[in-house]
Amino acid sequence: MVKGLYTAYTGMINQMNRLDVLTNNLANSATTGFKKEGATTQSFDDLYAVKIKDTSEYGLNRRLGTMNLGVKIGETYTDYEQGSLNETENLTDFAIGGKGFFAIAFTNKTGETSVKYTRDGSFTLTKEGYLVTKDGDFVLNAAGANGNNPAPGNYVKIDPTQSFAVDSEGRITQNNQIIGQIGLTDVADYNYIEKYGENLYQLTEGGTLKEADGIFLQGISETSNVNVVSEMVEMITVTRAYESNQKVIQTIDSTLDKAVNQLGRV
Repeated sequence: MVKGLYTAYTGMINQMNRLDVLTNNLANSATTGFKKEGATTQSFDDLYAVKIKDTSEYGLNRRLGTMNLGVKIGETYTDYEQGSLNETENLTDFAIGGKGFFAIAFTNKTGETSVKYTRDGSFTLTKEGYLVTKDGDFVLNAAGANGNNPAPGNYVKIDPTQSFAVDSEGRITQNNQIIGQIGLTDVADYNYIEKYGENLYQLTEGGTLKEADGIFLQGISETSNVNVVSEMVEMITVTRAYESNQKVIQTIDSTLDKAVNQLGRV
């Protein structure tokens, strides 16, 4: 095996993975509450190079050194830094100031309902007065969010014919009376939460919830934390790195061609 070919190949694969992450970030730069991702790389383990069939040392293989076979794809991580806040003046738009997630009773295509989490607080009211996401999934109250319980009794319900206000703790006031509280929760360790899709997150095995220290901001939405300019600059860097690995392969291929078709004649 020509080591240089394999090293360049692994470099190209790694850059392709980085490009996939960057393009996904750019595609979601206008998605409310979206958190950008980043890609990491790691080196393949060093291998010992040895001289075999060496009788000068009682038949033992003599170590010549070590070699590395390139780079491999590492983990993809999520940057949970808060995005900018945008004032909408829509009573059903909410942003979280600080850490925390809204809890959603999400129903999948098979009809199973579970709790998912999101930073996207662009909600709407149904005719019945239920607070739902743009996809129609119900927003949970404080009991449902902290208890991880998506039961219908924990849906947030408001009289749609009356004006309402939500304070920094999520308490809903209507006709000068507190009628409920929107749920806000957080994860004890963000290593135990993963992206589910549809701008939602879910707990992984071993994940636990804790009380969120964020506050509610009504009439405001949180924008994506993707910086389009920096992502474009990073994309250029990735493209150049990919082309460099490609040139290495072309150079080695040219060298092998000369070795086989020209030196071989001699």
